[in-house]
Amino acid sequence: MLLLLGCIVLALLLVASARLYFVLRDRKQPGKARPVSLLVVAGSGGHTTEVLRLLSCLSQSYRPVHYVIAESDKMSEDKICRFEKGREKEFSKSTYSIHRIPRSREVLQSWSSSVLTTLHAMFYSLLLTFNLRPDVVLCNGPGTCVPVCMSALLLGMLGLKKVVIVYVESICRVETLSLSGKILYHFSDYFIVQWSSLKARYPKAVYLGRVV
Repeated sequence: MLLLLGCIVLALLLVASARLYFVLRDRKQPGKARPVSLLVVAGSGGHTTEVLRLLSCLSQSYRPVHYVIAESDKMSEDKICRFEKGREKEFSKSTYSIHRIPRSREVLQSWSSSVLTTLHAMFYSLLLTFNLRPDVVLCNGPGTCVPVCMSALLLGMLGLKKVVIVYVESICRVETLSLSGKILYHFSDYFIVQWSSLKARYPKAVYLGRVV
């Protein structure tokens, strides 16, 4: 029993030491600006249009941009490429990449079967997020964003890197949150809504009016 307890204590000390090391390593130097690596989760249809409008307001400091889309989402890929092509005139160099992960849940898919597909997407999200190690995750509601944000949260829990999660609820959500919003409301660092009625129901949210 004492040997087991000693092993547990030693393991906790090793984890704490690793966490301290990575926190100190990732700390920014005073007065020294650096680019912010951005991981953006795009979704089918209006989700991608809204998130690209948000990105159009950001400066060149938010580079590189890593887009995550569902593996069957061809429409979002086309929109992203056109958007980044237009940004080449604004920025001296367009630095972006597009990554695909399995869908967490297809339209009309049963809730029981979606558990397995979500776990499948979570596995790919973990590999991707741990490889990219972004500074910020930006999303606005597609189901794909849940496993990505959970992976980013795990990155911080393990002490590897603190990732800021910014969730912007879709403009079409007036009275209630989307399913993704209801989940990530509890885990995001900044949860932004575009209707005052949502702010009244969800006090943690930040109401900024229409942002897209």
